Amino acid sequence: MALNSEPDKINEIIALLKKTYPEAKTALRFSSPLELLIATILSAQCTDTRVNQVTKNVFAKYPTVKAYAEVDLAELEQDIRSTGFFRNKAKSIKACCEQLEKRFQGKVPNRMENLLQLPGVGRKTANVILGNAFHIPGIVVDTHVKRVTARLGLTHQKNPDKIEFDLNKVIPQDEWILFSHLIIFHGRQICKATKPSCSICPLVKLCPKIGVK
Repeated sequence: MALNSEPDKINEIIALLKKTYPEAKTALRFSSPLELLIATILSAQCTDTRVNQVTKNVFAKYPTVKAYAEVDLAELEQDIRSTGFFRNKAKSIKACCEQLEKRFQGKVPNRMENLLQLPGVGRKTANVILGNAFHIPGIVVDTHVKRVTARLGLTHQKNPDKIEFDLNKVIPQDEWILFSHLIIFHGRQICKATKPSCSICPLVKLCPKIGVK
């Protein structure tokens, strides 16, 4: 099946999603790049609602990079326990902040290559931070983006990094940040994994699997 990547179709997809989800933005609550970094690490295999509940206390308790870097690991584990996979997340957060202290003067860097050097940070997390904290364009490929863009025929790749690079080629760069939010909203509300609501989908006529080809 050919990729559904003609500019007119791309523009129509984006326009329809903007109309459907005018409120699309990250659901994670944060007030600094550091807070967003911590929240994004915690969001793996956890709902944004739960993360926001946990970070309300975590952010107050650990206001600086140094605070995370110096905390006893067992204590941090208990503070984030309800987000799941708390041992690995605590280890990543502590190690990440140790590296921020050691290599980046205690500040979250605003370059992809630097972010990827941090423990627990891959391209998805880096693009979340770059886009939402620094307004630097990037496409976040989570499970929703992976699923919805494949159904729309925007990529045939399975690897998240390759999906990102495919999307970078066809989505206008000035739409990358918002496009990620729009697709995530659409994946959560309509184009769900097991029972997509195709009958009410605003993109049905543009979907190679369902609509007019």
